Amino acid sequence: MAKAKIKADISTEEKIKEAARKVFTQKGYAATRTRDIAEEAGINLALLNYYFRSKEKLFEIIILEKMQILFGKIGPTIMNEGTSIEEKVELVAEHYIDTLVSNPDIPLFVLGEIKNNPDKFAKLIKTKTNITNSALFRQLAERRPDIDPLHFIFNMLGLVIFPFIGKPLIQLITGLEQQKAAALMNERKRLIKTWFVAMLEAP
Repeated sequence: MAKAKIKADISTEEKIKEAARKVFTQKGYAATRTRDIAEEAGINLALLNYYFRSKEKLFEIIILEKMQILFGKIGPTIMNEGTSIEEKVELVAEHYIDTLVSNPDIPLFVLGEIKNNPDKFAKLIKTKTNITNSALFRQLAERRPDIDPLHFIFNMLGLVIFPFIGKPLIQLITGLEQQKAAALMNERKRLIKTWFVAMLEAP
């Protein structure tokens, strides 16, 4: 009996979290009501409140989950003293593209919430990588002391993330089909490294 209750609890919690992922992503934190999540999960509001006491608590769980997917592997990559700039860029590009192909909603959701609630995110992120103290940042400064390394960081993130943020517009103005879009994203894994090296070597 106890095992059955635990299993039911886990199932209900997961159902609520799945509904929250969908509703928060579609509406954002501010426009989402706990009633919306309960309706999406197919449960009553009292049951949702039993498992998660507030919308804020549920949001924290979901946004941290999304941020871990988006940023979790990047810190160790850029901090690694044993890999070159080129290797780091290749690893970052491959990770981001694979992740965002499977989770295309993440960039707009996470970046939108960070923009709308910067103080909330400052409190939510208990440990964060300071990119200016990373091996990548130091390597960039040594390779091109004439250019602020942040320019290269901006360019790398733009090359990887913007196609996913701008995908709806690109599809609208070009008629790009889903299959072709997926092929282009896979091709970018190789091209981003080539483009980044070209930026490093540009006069």
